[in-house]
Amino acid sequence: MKPLTAGPDESLAASAQPTPSVRWALASLSLAMLLSSLGTSIANVGLPTLAQAFNASVQEVQWVVLAYLLAITTLIVSVGRLGDLTGRRRLLLAGIFLFTAASALCAAAPTLWLLIAARAVQGLGAATMMALTIAFVGEAVPKERIGSAMGLLGTMSAIGTALGPSFGGVLIASFGWPAIFLVNVPLGILALILAYRFLPADRREAKTYRDGFDHPGTVLLALALAAYALAMTMGRGSFGPLNTALLMAAVLGAGLFVLVERRAASPLIRLEMFENPVLTAGFAMSTLVTTVVMATLVVGPFYLAGALALDAAGVGLVMSCGPLVAALVGVPAGRLVDRFGAHRMGIVGLIAMAVGSSILPLLPTRFGVPGYIAPLVIITAGYALFQAANNTAVMTDIRPDQRGVISSLLSLSRNLGLITGASVMSAVFALGSATTHVMTARPEAVAAAMRITFTVAAVLIVVALAIAAASLARSRRAVAP
Repeated sequence: MKPLTAGPDESLAASAQPTPSVRWALASLSLAMLLSSLGTSIANVGLPTLAQAFNASVQEVQWVVLAYLLAITTLIVSVGRLGDLTGRRRLLLAGIFLFTAASALCAAAPTLWLLIAARAVQGLGAATMMALTIAFVGEAVPKERIGSAMGLLGTMSAIGTALGPSFGGVLIASFGWPAIFLVNVPLGILALILAYRFLPADRREAKTYRDGFDHPGTVLLALALAAYALAMTMGRGSFGPLNTALLMAAVLGAGLFVLVERRAASPLIRLEMFENPVLTAGFAMSTLVTTVVMATLVVGPFYLAGALALDAAGVGLVMSCGPLVAALVGVPAGRLVDRFGAHRMGIVGLIAMAVGSSILPLLPTRFGVPGYIAPLVIITAGYALFQAANNTAVMTDIRPDQRGVISSLLSLSRNLGLITGASVMSAVFALGSATTHVMTARPEAVAAAMRITFTVAAVLIVVALAIAAASLARSRRAVAP
């Protein structure tokens, strides 16, 4: 197995001191992260308007969101690998350009299906930005400030997620639905200019095993991921025969992918990479943690409306507390990671999430809405700290020619967690309420469902803590004389 750590000559950026060009480079990466997350959240609020504008059903307009999600999920690993092969700077520039051009096409789409096609292209651009922004941190930022940079990227992602629904609503009310796509154009142009001017040039490296692109592996992985994403998102909460068939296809595709990768001369993903305990644990914990975070987003509104009797405005206000806390905590969390270490801060973040998940269904029964907000703040702050720590641990001291694919796997693990959380945690909540329609359930049933759901969430975080402890122990044994 080839070493995953970078040698002295490969880590020149680590010894660099912060300069204005470094700050501008980080600004371009932050803007790219903001755009990709804004593209995810801003379209949701426009679905009713799009259904009316195109005289389409709810199932049809949902593909405006689903096409974007599928493009990111299925292609993010491939573009990360392609960046390692062809150069991350030029591919990131192409991704920003593609995202910006597709945003303009979305705004000008005369039919719903052309809009959906443009959203898929926009998703490809977003996949490129998500995969390569984190990968670029190791090249653009000194090593001792990687935690702060990861915290800033997490903040920008949270801002994009929080800003999307409210900002999108204002744009639609003022200028119509095309505005939610057109707003990306000036921001995309600015990101493109900054990235072109300040990101470090791609390095010319010696020819290695990296030559060539694994087309069979790429196709198999994309099909497996697409089948899984569709299995988890289709059916509007029900898991029928089609979902089961898609899930089986995903498992079969994943198995075939592993077989192909074992024989490939230049694999899309080197399977021996997963022998590194830091990487394997980082990917697994990221999936578990984001599954819990998604539970707060998809289950929370039902609890706030059904058990605490809040109206739509009140639900929206309380739900905005989570992304707001993530946006405020991201940068300080990154600084804590730089100061106290990624492993230690990652465990602290997980403990905070476990505590928040345990008390979330309990406090509101005594303290009402404030009793819901306080645990939500603890969960979100813990997640922000964990994310900064985990990203730093995974992306520090890896070979430069692997940054793209490892960064994309990290982003993929988060996406899979969000997709799984939306489906599985919603199903747990519905099962716990013991009713067919959650919106008509009695407040006592909704409260019981909340307790069951976040008992499961707390268990998932405990599993993540066990993985973190085992990874730390394995890493210490590996470096012991």
